[in-house]
Amino acid sequence: MWQLKTIQFAKCSVHSIIFRRLSVSDFKLSTNRDSKQFSVKENESFMANIFRRSLVPKQVFPYPDVLSLEQKESTCSLIGPFERFFSEINDAAQSDESGKVDEKILSALWELGAFALQVPPNFGGLGLNNTQYGRLCEIVGANDLGLGITIGAHQSIGFKGILLYGTPEQKEKYLPKVSTEHVYAAFALTEPSSGSDAGSIRSRAVKSDDKKYYVLNGSKIWISNGGIADIMTVFAQTELVDLKTGEKKDKVTAFIVERSFGGVTNGPPEKKMGIKASNTAEVYFEDVKIPIENILGKEGDGFKVAMNILNNGRFGMGATLSGTMKKCIEIATSHANNRVQFGQKLKNYGSIQEKLAQMSILQYATESMAFTISQNMDNGSQDYHLEAAISKIYASESAWYVCDEAIQILGGMGFMVEAGLERVLRDLRIFRIFEGTNDILRLFIALTGIQYAGSHLKELQSAFKNPSANLGLIFKEASKRAASKVGLGGCDLSSHVAPELQPYAKKTEECIDLFGQSVEVLLLRYNKNIVNEQFILNLLANAAIDIYSMVVTQSRSSRALNLNLPTAQHEVYLTKALTIQASERAMKNITTATSRRHQNLTEKFSIIARTVCEKDGVYSTGVIEV
Repeated sequence: MWQLKTIQFAKCSVHSIIFRRLSVSDFKLSTNRDSKQFSVKENESFMANIFRRSLVPKQVFPYPDVLSLEQKESTCSLIGPFERFFSEINDAAQSDESGKVDEKILSALWELGAFALQVPPNFGGLGLNNTQYGRLCEIVGANDLGLGITIGAHQSIGFKGILLYGTPEQKEKYLPKVSTEHVYAAFALTEPSSGSDAGSIRSRAVKSDDKKYYVLNGSKIWISNGGIADIMTVFAQTELVDLKTGEKKDKVTAFIVERSFGGVTNGPPEKKMGIKASNTAEVYFEDVKIPIENILGKEGDGFKVAMNILNNGRFGMGATLSGTMKKCIEIATSHANNRVQFGQKLKNYGSIQEKLAQMSILQYATESMAFTISQNMDNGSQDYHLEAAISKIYASESAWYVCDEAIQILGGMGFMVEAGLERVLRDLRIFRIFEGTNDILRLFIALTGIQYAGSHLKELQSAFKNPSANLGLIFKEASKRAASKVGLGGCDLSSHVAPELQPYAKKTEECIDLFGQSVEVLLLRYNKNIVNEQFILNLLANAAIDIYSMVVTQSRSSRALNLNLPTAQHEVYLTKALTIQASERAMKNITTATSRRHQNLTEKFSIIARTVCEKDGVYSTGVIEV
């Protein structure tokens, strides 16, 4: 445990700043072993840095534009064939009704290269980067989410581990199979006892005496492509020996498992609310002999492998669902333009206009997030995990809202199967659950950002041990806090946005500055116990999500203005409206997070929930009982 004792900064020209006691022993901090001086690994993530009241604009300003002319042309050459496939070959309604995708449809997808979009050409793939991949995901999302799961489970997570962690030999052996030989892949992590808690898995792999293979036993549930995949990325507990202490510990290891190894079976396809066209099944492993060379990554690094696979693919969900929202808006707009009620077309009514505007705002922000992240990844960034989590939450919740509102605009027609929206709504429900439930991801966002902020506070404490050598850091932090105390603000976005958007950037600045102050207050108030304050963490996460939506849309619409694009003024209106709404929500959530009065409400929530659980449901007197 370390503590930041009460320290009074040297007086600056404004006034002195006082730090209180702080304890964050649970935070994992980076140290420089070559120096006694404490150091923190710098992070280029815009969102990570606002947790410590710092503006690092590199990833969001200017709006990234990484595709070369050749890449843009090659992507455009794929868009036509993909759109024709969905208009002429695929039948989403029929696949949904039958609960599976026809083999002819799947064969046509293989011929398109849709199952190997990001595999390098030398292994049989198309070699697309993340941004190109995201653009095609939009087309899939606009047409068939059930089929999209089959495609995504195969490449976004199924064999993604081989792309990220595979040895040259593993890539040479497996990537051609999953690219050109019609061999499906799956990602097998979830178990009956471990949903969001991936570290609690019970499947076990035991190393043979000759150390040539592992023997795997266990089962996995709800595995997309589980009934059709012949190659799987599987995670299991393995026993490792600590080389320093000799102590034996269980740690998760990732394996590449072939069905041909023997002992791999699966249950029947699950009956689901939506994405019925995709195959979801339980998978069983009984004495499966896995060659030692099929370890993916390092022994004991399975949890890291799993999380990085999921983090790496999350932007694709945002791109996919932005396409879904586009389609819903098109259907709703067509109806509003043609349907006449009470002597007027629906488009003339304010309530319908509000719905269409709100739907468009959410689609614009979702798309802006997805392609900001993908282009940062294509630029080589490794610091995008907070943004990817935000994108997944925002996209999945916005798409549900947009589809629901599209149904509302169509009225009774929207409720009918023929309109196609009821299938989309059913398909959308899973997106708030899989690849990290939104509830867990909100905690991930808040705690990851707080950890980074806490690391820098410890750096500051270390600096005070030798103040003469660290005056620059000390006065920089003191000035930043002093400036925010008197309303000078801790960040400036005005130079990064178009002049027309500067008043709106100012609203975002105020949110960012108050956000950073509040994180620090909460760290000081709760110390390491902040990890237990989930009501507060959710408020911080929601504020962070709104802040990111403001920043990416301001950046993207500024780009449109600078390039004089025909859509520029419309994009500006979308951004302005979003900023007004998001800044109000963010300020409310930030203020509530530090409010003592809110604690009274959360205590009531806890008491109510405990009673409901104790009574196994609703606990109140019946209205006609005496």
